[in-house]
Amino acid sequence: MSQTVQPLQERLNTALFGNPLPQVDDLPNLDALGITPAQLFDWVDTQLTSRVLDLHSRELQAAGESFYTIGSAGHEGNTAIAAAFRHNDMAFLHYRSGAFFIQRLKQVHGSTPIYDMLLSFAASKDDPISSGRHKVLGSKAAFVPPQTSTIGSHLPKAVGMAHSIGLAKRLNHNGEVPHDAAVLCSFGDASANHSTSQGAINTACWTAYQSMPLPLVFVCEDNGIGISTSTPHGWIEQSFSRRPGLNYVSCDGRNLLSVYAAAKEAERIARKRRQPVFLHMKCVRLYGHAGSDAEMTYLSKEQIAHNEANDPLRTSLALLEAYGIASKAQMQDYLNALFTRVRAVGREATYRDKLKDSREVMAAIAPQRAEQPIPTPLSGEQRQQLFAHEKHNIGKPQTLNKLLNWALHDLFAQYPHAIMMGEDIGKKGGVYGVTSRLVNQFGPNRIMNTLLDEQSILGMAIGAAHNGFLPMPEIQFLAYVHNAEDQIRGEAATLSFFSSGQYTNPMVIRVAGLAYQRGFGGHFHNDNSFAVFRDLPGVVVACPSNGASAARMLREAVRLADEQKRVVIFLEPIALYNQKDLHEVGDNGWMFDYPEPDQRIGFGEVSVHESNTIAASHSVDLCIISYGNGYYLSRQAQQELAANGVQSRLVDLNWLHPLPMESLLMAIGDCPNVLIVDECRQTGSVSEELWTRLQEAGVQARLGRLCADDSFIPLAKAAYHVLPAKDGIVRAAQALIWGQDSPDADTIAGLRANSSKGGTLKPGAKIGSKGQAGEKS
Repeated sequence: MSQTVQPLQERLNTALFGNPLPQVDDLPNLDALGITPAQLFDWVDTQLTSRVLDLHSRELQAAGESFYTIGSAGHEGNTAIAAAFRHNDMAFLHYRSGAFFIQRLKQVHGSTPIYDMLLSFAASKDDPISSGRHKVLGSKAAFVPPQTSTIGSHLPKAVGMAHSIGLAKRLNHNGEVPHDAAVLCSFGDASANHSTSQGAINTACWTAYQSMPLPLVFVCEDNGIGISTSTPHGWIEQSFSRRPGLNYVSCDGRNLLSVYAAAKEAERIARKRRQPVFLHMKCVRLYGHAGSDAEMTYLSKEQIAHNEANDPLRTSLALLEAYGIASKAQMQDYLNALFTRVRAVGREATYRDKLKDSREVMAAIAPQRAEQPIPTPLSGEQRQQLFAHEKHNIGKPQTLNKLLNWALHDLFAQYPHAIMMGEDIGKKGGVYGVTSRLVNQFGPNRIMNTLLDEQSILGMAIGAAHNGFLPMPEIQFLAYVHNAEDQIRGEAATLSFFSSGQYTNPMVIRVAGLAYQRGFGGHFHNDNSFAVFRDLPGVVVACPSNGASAARMLREAVRLADEQKRVVIFLEPIALYNQKDLHEVGDNGWMFDYPEPDQRIGFGEVSVHESNTIAASHSVDLCIISYGNGYYLSRQAQQELAANGVQSRLVDLNWLHPLPMESLLMAIGDCPNVLIVDECRQTGSVSEELWTRLQEAGVQARLGRLCADDSFIPLAKAAYHVLPAKDGIVRAAQALIWGQDSPDADTIAGLRANSSKGGTLKPGAKIGSKGQAGEKS
């Protein structure tokens, strides 16, 4: 071992054995605590193993073989917390909970904690949880979902998972954990101040205050500092010890016996009383924040020496000696042998293969899973009873919100493990009536009103998905989701990637959004920016433009979530919820028949609507590509263009991420002019990606693009100054085709109007001689 890294072992030997061990007073009786000498020794072994792994990671980093050095030194008291709980009590772990993780793995037969941790340090593709994609604490067998949360973003899903346990019992749902399981969630004192953590803890208190079961233990590993910023003395205790509905338990993280006693009390409260607990473990942080962190730049020599004197390993060694389990000299030999063993395993881990190319890296983003039979929809008398409240409307064309509501009724009857959570979705039926009467049909355990916190809504959904539910959370307005983006970006979207597809959180997130609400609400209710969803690998973004498409697409979205374990954003255009007319008042042109329950628009299929306005021998002049409100406006423009002799093909994208390029390119065919109509902003909108992808695909058509201005949406009629409109689409189309606003007389001579046709274009479908979709629905 080189002289640059060997001192790490020497430094630890000096710290632990160079000075007298601390005096341990008032030794409790181990039998009274329910602890055997062998168990205590095993826990100390876990602590030493965690510390040696931390140091060896730094040794490997110096050799260019390790890529993560945030360790658990000083926090090893959490070993006893792991020992106090079952291996199937799901645990969402802080990155300093390495000793907890090792002890948890010891509870799983056949596990190899040292090798697994070193494979993770070395970014080996043999790492059993992430396959080398990141150093994360995670194991499917040990019920530890991986995450990289550094700001407490895992707390909301821990609350959701805990809530789902009681839910599963009430609904007779066989979830991933037993009905008497508890949930653990660890985090640091600095992270406790983050809004995400505060919101999650508040949600737990809000839930427990109403006597709803929530078997959850928040483990705050309080070392008094966040990187270089100190936590005020006593802040954590004062902040959390008197919260309504929250049980507070504290312990000395330097002493395994103190931690174990507190952890068993927390376990009793959570498991027996089904109440949340704040377990406050006071500890120290050793060796700085990470390998690159020089703590002497912000801590004095006296502060560093004080922390080293309070090293929990010193107290643990003192306990072994006081109980006559092992002497100081024996443990020094044991530690040196452990270094030798860990280094030998480390050499093997560094030899293992790494991910070799982008295909291997990306294989876990959205792995293709085997097709499964779709549950059979209700039929006959059962379905008639389900829709008895709509008997006067069944069989008649309906608006978007009504057909979405009917689709949800069918889907919740079809998928008994589907649940919904959101603001005002219960008796009120949502702001726009989309969830009307669902709670009457399926009860408050499946249709759950939540507190007004989007982070908690999405966290509840993610946690419930961990327990085998199919969540369909509702975000009341698109603008509201920006408060909680990281629940989708940093938690839901990454889980499959960091677990090699072993863990998933399938869900359909319904979001009411986009603009054109006749001036109502300003930009908080007319948000036309959803770019945050479109750069998330593996996440699907769907956006219907009408009721029939919405029902069919929602069924496909649920299939993707249930069968393929995908996270789907289902973006619903608010302005079209109650839209009845298309061209003139009273024409009911935007009301549609309800598709049969087995009809879907497949993932990657666009929809095509054509207006044959000229002789059959004439080719299509223009292809308009749009979605949502833009598609509705383009349908209006299509009629006006037809009056001027322009034969157009209108494509409804349906799927906005990933873009349905295969079926879109087939829909465009050899059309000479392509106009993209995007109701969202010029910068960061779908149209930018479309333009690029069409160019990359070698489309020879002249391209045009009409977008909203780069502006927030103002109130009242001013909104329409910054949004595309029908007349603007007509002018843009004419300018693209003729280079001017309107055609001359010679151009329109001989043109004639004809009927309209429509259909859905699937990947692989053919374009007919007149540019029609080869398959229609």
